[in-house]
Amino acid sequence: MEIYFNPHDLKCKSPFGAVSNNETVSFSIYCKDGVFVNNITLRVYFDERDEYVDYPLNYVNSKDGYSCFNVEVNDLDVGLYWYHFNLSTEEGDIRFDDDNKGFQLTIFDQDYNTPNDIKGGIIYHIFVDRFNKGNDPKAVFNKKGVLKNWNDPLTLKDTDGVYRANDFYGGNFQGIIDKLDYLKSLNVNMIYLSPIFKSSSNHRYDTGDYHMLDELLGDEEKFKELIDKAKEKGISIMLDGVFNHTGADSLYFNKFNTYNSIGAYQSQQSPYYNWYTFYDFPDNYHCWWGVTVCPTIKPVPNGFRDLITNPINGVIKKWTSMGVKGWRLDVVDELQEIFVKEIRKTIKKCDKNAVIIGEVWEDASNKIAYEYRRHYFQGEELDGVMNYVFKDAILNYTLGGSAIDFKKSIDSIVEHYPKQSLDVSMNLIGTHDTVRALTALGCEYVPQSKEERQNYVLNDRCLKTAIKRMKIASSIQYILPGIPSVYYGDEIGMQGFEDPLNRQTMKWDAINNELLSHYKALGEIRKKYKEEILGDINIKEDDYLIIERKNNDSSIILLANSGEIRASYLLDGEYVDLLSRRVFNDKRIVIDPLEVYILRKK
Repeated sequence: MEIYFNPHDLKCKSPFGAVSNNETVSFSIYCKDGVFVNNITLRVYFDERDEYVDYPLNYVNSKDGYSCFNVEVNDLDVGLYWYHFNLSTEEGDIRFDDDNKGFQLTIFDQDYNTPNDIKGGIIYHIFVDRFNKGNDPKAVFNKKGVLKNWNDPLTLKDTDGVYRANDFYGGNFQGIIDKLDYLKSLNVNMIYLSPIFKSSSNHRYDTGDYHMLDELLGDEEKFKELIDKAKEKGISIMLDGVFNHTGADSLYFNKFNTYNSIGAYQSQQSPYYNWYTFYDFPDNYHCWWGVTVCPTIKPVPNGFRDLITNPINGVIKKWTSMGVKGWRLDVVDELQEIFVKEIRKTIKKCDKNAVIIGEVWEDASNKIAYEYRRHYFQGEELDGVMNYVFKDAILNYTLGGSAIDFKKSIDSIVEHYPKQSLDVSMNLIGTHDTVRALTALGCEYVPQSKEERQNYVLNDRCLKTAIKRMKIASSIQYILPGIPSVYYGDEIGMQGFEDPLNRQTMKWDAINNELLSHYKALGEIRKKYKEEILGDINIKEDDYLIIERKNNDSSIILLANSGEIRASYLLDGEYVDLLSRRVFNDKRIVIDPLEVYILRKK
């Protein structure tokens, strides 16, 4: 028996995708004539309660050899649901679903909204120690480790064979201020800073004191200057909130007696002792993924929760009140949901237009972590996430994958996320946790040792290919729903394998101008065609990739060919390529291998 139901087709399900709890959802399924259908029911299952409801469908009409059956549902509470159809026919009973797991339906609160200011914009991700070193006498080095010259090689391990992330290059707030015009030339409207609080490492994910800025970056006056001068250029600041663990070398744990406090490591009478889990006090304690410099915070101890979310003198209150417009929550799936909700309430009370982004590597709408279903988009949690699913889809396609697989990955996220969440999620192709995009797109083999990988650079042939692929990947990144997040240096062709090789200093004296010009053109496209980019998306299946972004009657179309065979696209008029400004007035456009166009009808 032939049955048709596609949740991406509005004649089957309307509205498309996630819906609010005050909307009516219409479901229609189509059965080919010839087999008698006794009845059809829609079963909607709420797995967290282990409950389901059956909704009988009504016959509507028969057209073009198919009978249509429909039901409207309007009584679902906020939550995550799975649904399928049960058909009773003369040939027997049939279950129709999506690979036996059911179709997903996300229901969010009708009052859930996300900040509009950042939608359609561009985020620039800065690993602060490595971006730019400005002249600031108050930015002082007083750490255990070494302060290097800007172009010195990275330290892979100390003389005893241990990697401690204690080599510093002195990137600071003044250095970012000095490059604000550069960021403006890329049409950046938000800077995402890696952790800036006092810490003993160069990455600062081992927080020492949440209320203090790291002295090597500059003081609070300089940070406020960065916020204010960036704001003058239409650029806001987002901080990295690392609230799952602290540093062992911290005010709270104080393993190395650095701070004038009684830390949890020093005494069981410490006011911070109950924040941590000790298996055998003091040296055997629970830490983040076994990293002993990052002892893990217990599930929401009251003292720590108050430190972060106190509405008067809490960490979030302090920095958001200073003008910070966003928070990225590190390893958000390791935070208790009640804590995430408190963080949101605190941030929004300080500034309702501040954005909250969670680090999630999978589909965030249905993620299960540590045996618990996570809720991120129902109205009381996050605004958006780091969209690693898009990253994988982009890189896989650009390396020669199929457009069909790309479409499947993207469509699933577009369907599962509320549009307001998708529009503020970060689209990325590289971060401080991943191999540099250019290296991933051009590397033919991965050297075995870290020392070999440190010295590896793409040869001329591989670099030429990688740049072509990078143009495709970044164009897709900029055209998909969400906000492109550019990892510092990707736009100038920086290379590098895994941490810390992806965290080299910015190569200001070795800019690939071909790539930089491409990123500037992408920035102009997002600025000029913001409404189209915030509109509908349609990905077409072909031997190459076709993505249309449309708002009312205005649209832009991306064509990308990651394969080895020429392709062609039929035109219905005169078009201009927004990347090259080339005009096409023939009946078709030829897309060579590793070429990308972003077209607009003249």
